[in-house]
Amino acid sequence: MDTNKVTVSTGSLLVAEPFLGDGNFDRSVVLICEYSPAGTFGLIMNQATDLQLSDVLEDVYADLPLFVGGPVQQNTLHFIHRRPDLIEGSILVDEGLYWSGDFEQVKQAVNMGTLTEQDIRFFLGYSGWDGGQLTSEIRHKSWIVTRADAEFLFETPAPDFWRDVLNRMGGMYRTIAHYPADPSLN
Repeated sequence: MDTNKVTVSTGSLLVAEPFLGDGNFDRSVVLICEYSPAGTFGLIMNQATDLQLSDVLEDVYADLPLFVGGPVQQNTLHFIHRRPDLIEGSILVDEGLYWSGDFEQVKQAVNMGTLTEQDIRFFLGYSGWDGGQLTSEIRHKSWIVTRADAEFLFETPAPDFWRDVLNRMGGMYRTIAHYPADPSLN
């Protein structure tokens, strides 16, 4: 797949090139939740924290993991889910994948145990690009653009995410998936 011919849209995944050189996005995979000429909003799918949702919200009692969504406004909470019964106020990102929604309804489902980490993922902060910025970064080969379905997003463990996305892409991307994090140690 030639990344120069793949266009970014809502639902795309941005896979960081192995030697991107930006600590915020080292071997990250970013789900694009909103894309427009004016700017882009995304969430890093594979940067887990040591925190649980109950650590940051007093009225939530479930221990659901929190992820770093990106370096912007890390005092904000975002979520994606794949539960069509919770789509009130949600934004469709891709087939069977939603961003945001009625947070009171989500909290109630989490506290009742009917909404688990197999169907929802929470993030602190987000990743954002001004108009044209992301296009420039892709042109400079900072990102590989692809897509993945909701099942893959929720069922792939965070530590394996970057490598598994590249392996699924096949071809030369399988080789990239096995690049060492520090080539000087090779």
